[in-house]
Amino acid sequence: MTYRILVVDDEPAIRDALRQILDYEGYSVSLASSGGEAITMYPELRPHVAFLDVKMAGLDGLETLTRLRDLDPDAAIIMISGHGTIATAVEATRRGAFDFLEKPLDADRLLVTVRNALARTSLVQENERLRSTVDTRYAMVGDSQALKEVRELIDKVGPTSARVLVTGENGSGKELVARAIHEASPRRGRAFVEVNCAAIPSELIESELFGHMKGSFTGAFADRAGKFEVADGGTLFLDEIGDMSLSAQAKVLRVLQEGIVTRIGGSKPIQVDVRIIAATNKHVEDEIAEGRFREDLFYRLNVVPIHVPALRERGEDIPALIDHFTKQLAAGAGVARRTFSEDAVRRLQRRPWPGNVRELRNAVERLLILAPGKTIGTAEVERLLPNGGDAAPALVGEDAKRGSFEEFKQDAERNFLLAKLREHDWNVAETARALDMPRSNLYKKIEKYALTRESR
Repeated sequence: MTYRILVVDDEPAIRDALRQILDYEGYSVSLASSGGEAITMYPELRPHVAFLDVKMAGLDGLETLTRLRDLDPDAAIIMISGHGTIATAVEATRRGAFDFLEKPLDADRLLVTVRNALARTSLVQENERLRSTVDTRYAMVGDSQALKEVRELIDKVGPTSARVLVTGENGSGKELVARAIHEASPRRGRAFVEVNCAAIPSELIESELFGHMKGSFTGAFADRAGKFEVADGGTLFLDEIGDMSLSAQAKVLRVLQEGIVTRIGGSKPIQVDVRIIAATNKHVEDEIAEGRFREDLFYRLNVVPIHVPALRERGEDIPALIDHFTKQLAAGAGVARRTFSEDAVRRLQRRPWPGNVRELRNAVERLLILAPGKTIGTAEVERLLPNGGDAAPALVGEDAKRGSFEEFKQDAERNFLLAKLREHDWNVAETARALDMPRSNLYKKIEKYALTRESR
């Protein structure tokens, strides 16, 4: 790659000298004799580095610097001057100059400065690439009305410091909502720390959240900061908070009230500034009634509630999601790029998707890997996905009239889990992996619905 460098100076001798030095090093050099000429050239040239004289007739270097930074906030601009003062150098730095060199220019120092500026430019570009990758990975894809309403809430609550409780089924995208809130907030430059409360044993959750001191319990071989400390200044996402123990809930409530954490085995209070976003797939009001969740903590967390719709409630988003996952998997997972026929997309739209967006992504990945040919049709969907890609049978007659909607949902969930357990020969670990569900959640649902293995 040949780097482009722009030299802006009203003295022809300086311009020629810089061009000779930089040409010899293999850079592509462009020249401008005034600030106005540089501003005109800049948008098309987009140099990687620019040298800019401070004292020039007409538009001076500092004003030109400001105009160029407006055109390109990441511009790497090196100021040069034969009448340099500390005040001028400070002002140039304040306006965004990368460095300040005095005339007569030393060739060695000049080239070192160019290399440093290019290294910084490369780092900025890499950061942008990584940010773009992260944004794509955690994108909320779709234009359905249900998703638009979620986005509107994110836009309103994001810039504030309000706590948010995100609810929705497993795999519906609660983490994406939490990350979008963080990115829309003034804390977006600080840490986003996620804790899956269902995946951490109850005896370890307090250590995970609040940290511990060496020797405070068996296995505490060193001091360790908790997630509240790690997230200081940023956002802490407590996923599946409905699975948190009552003891840990009490300590979280204290942190929310006082902004102070104390490590297990420690006595020194630690001040933290953390925004809390919590998420759960449970009906929290039911958990409170059953004594499994603290009502006072619920009111602290539920300042702004956001419900994430299930995929079956926004089926019009499925074509866009299929296209998104196809591009994502082809770019990052080494999966061959294929296209889905319109019939295949319609067939996928008819599925109930109990595992929501997460299940759809897994299905797209399976089809991309296993389907032959460049186009995936209905035959591949029927052959490679359970139930041939069809939705669950519609309720008819008396079945449709029986019970409430909540009872129907519970019956459907019970039957679905029972079918999956049978499919995996009642291996709970395998079933949980297939459902992309924490094993602890599956055990609770087995207990809730009194599911038992049939005798042989």
